[in-house]
Amino acid sequence: MIKIICVGKIKEKYLNDAIEEYKKRLSKYTKISIIEVNDYDNSNIDIIKLKEKEFIEKHIDSKDFVITMDIEGNMLSSIELANKINNIFNTNSNITFIIGGSYGLHQDIKSRSNYSLSLSRLTFPHQLFRVILLEQIYRSFKIINNETYHK
Repeated sequence: MIKIICVGKIKEKYLNDAIEEYKKRLSKYTKISIIEVNDYDNSNIDIIKLKEKEFIEKHIDSKDFVITMDIEGNMLSSIELANKINNIFNTNSNITFIIGGSYGLHQDIKSRSNYSLSLSRLTFPHQLFRVILLEQIYRSFKIINNETYHK
């Protein structure tokens, strides 16, 4: 099973449509769950990260292999990501991806992480990034299963 924990909600219909499309495509390969937690509004960044950490932690199981999405994380090619996912599923039944809020993730979440991943050094809107991550997970399953997919 793949779980994606995200800070914030998607309001744009076109992004929700894309997310639903990739969830449908992924259902052929794995169970997928997207959990949206509330972002926290405060002028103090440390308090924001602490509150969002509390929201996120409620959804992490002790058995989950946690991958945090972090601009400073490891960068992989699509084939490398597919191999990573495949190798994780050889020893773990759950992979949990975590997408932080506007100010990133609290250090405790980063410390709990089994792997830190960056899809780019560019900054993306959180809502769009969710679609990009889902597409790359879908691409990974196509690669793992030796199925063709556009390049």
